Amino acid sequence: MTVKVGAKAPNFALESDEGKRIGLGDFSGHWLIVYFYPRDNTPGCTREAMEFTEAGARFKKLGATVIGLSKDSVTSHCGFREKVGITFPLLSDPDLAVHKAYGAWGPKTMYGKKVEGTIRSTFLVAPDGTVAHVWRSVKVDGHVEKVLDTLRSLRGGIANNKSARS
Repeated sequence: MTVKVGAKAPNFALESDEGKRIGLGDFSGHWLIVYFYPRDNTPGCTREAMEFTEAGARFKKLGATVIGLSKDSVTSHCGFREKVGITFPLLSDPDLAVHKAYGAWGPKTMYGKKVEGTIRSTFLVAPDGTVAHVWRSVKVDGHVEKVLDTLRSLRGGIANNKSARS
């Protein structure tokens, strides 16, 4: 399954590193960034988590919340959060149901070899629960800034307001 812009975001309720279940409905009326990453404590995933953490105040200023999802366990997420200083919830999707519902699991090429795994993807969910933007096969470097720019643009054309970046 592949989620498209304008479609209702697939519902979910998963265990988080905060010790509670977090679901899509918890963010109703707010902007939500849902990003899927392959694995805790790997170089690219660590950089991505750090960049989302560093941009946390800017996302908050724009009325958005970030959550990260991987198939790793809650225990793994807790260690990752502590080690890296992550300030947003990490959700565990061990059976890959949410990954598959969003189209973030499937065939990909890794080191020249075809494998099945997490397709690094980010979904911007609008306050009405529809998918406002999709990034697939994400390259980590510069990605968070692209998400911020798109969010600014969709929130009313303040993309060029440099003060919103501070």
